[in-house]
Amino acid sequence: MGKQEMSNKYVVVTAVRDEEKYLQKTYESVSTQTILPEEWVIVNDGSSDRTGELIDGYTRVHPWIQMVHLGNRGYRKAGAGVVEAFYEGYGALKTKKFDFIVKLDGDLMFEKDYFENCFRKFQDRPNLGIGGGVIYHWADGGVYELEETPRFHVRGATKIYRKACWDAIGGMRRLTGWDTIDEVKANMLGWETESFSDLRLIQLRKTGMAYGIWGNNVKNGMANNIIGYHPLFMLFKCIRRLFKKPFIIGSIGLMYGYLLGYIKRVEREEDNDFKKYIRGQQIRRLTFRDSIWK
Repeated sequence: MGKQEMSNKYVVVTAVRDEEKYLQKTYESVSTQTILPEEWVIVNDGSSDRTGELIDGYTRVHPWIQMVHLGNRGYRKAGAGVVEAFYEGYGALKTKKFDFIVKLDGDLMFEKDYFENCFRKFQDRPNLGIGGGVIYHWADGGVYELEETPRFHVRGATKIYRKACWDAIGGMRRLTGWDTIDEVKANMLGWETESFSDLRLIQLRKTGMAYGIWGNNVKNGMANNIIGYHPLFMLFKCIRRLFKKPFIIGSIGLMYGYLLGYIKRVEREEDNDFKKYIRGQQIRRLTFRDSIWK
């Protein structure tokens, strides 16, 4: 008996703020896909540039694109703010039956068959719950540089959730670090998550540059605290970070953010089973045993 073909109905939600310089490339990438989305909701998260005008233009061309406009809070809200904006778009979806939900940033460009190739991988692996391509960005000398991540981690800029997995994990947590929490929960429940090393997206603005090098590393360190990283795992992460650009300051920023989470008593992921699972996986990684951190 041959493999049963699965449906590839998908919806996309994109939250953008002041992406006038980059959004057109993302629009061109999505609107020319070999498999088009059932619906694409673009959330204008209080932009002060021409982002809203661009989205209005897209909605006039394609009936499957719609815009949600949010007021300007006066600043870019990292972490939970991204999820809040996403859910504004998710709640506005008119399409109720779909097989995949895609969270996509508005500063990416990718090939016309990107989603077709992604869905082929989901077709081949019924237990694959979260997937997406790997991110490259412009580096010095005009070359593309891969942003390295653990294989189980799919960058928040390009997440594809199988609907069954999305329902099982309860969607995204409204916390900084949401884009690791979802994957760890998925793995804990028996799903697989993976970045597809053979499928490439170009991020036109390097990750975290809206917050600066220092601010981005502090934000990531605090996210590690919120998620519940084991202190020993965090220490080794910071030691390893010393030897990557930006040297030293990146490592200091990570540890500062991690410790700042304790000082500020930030809201953390309090699921005890989750905390036990993630720390257990991290100890396995430190002792060279098989873990999700491959």
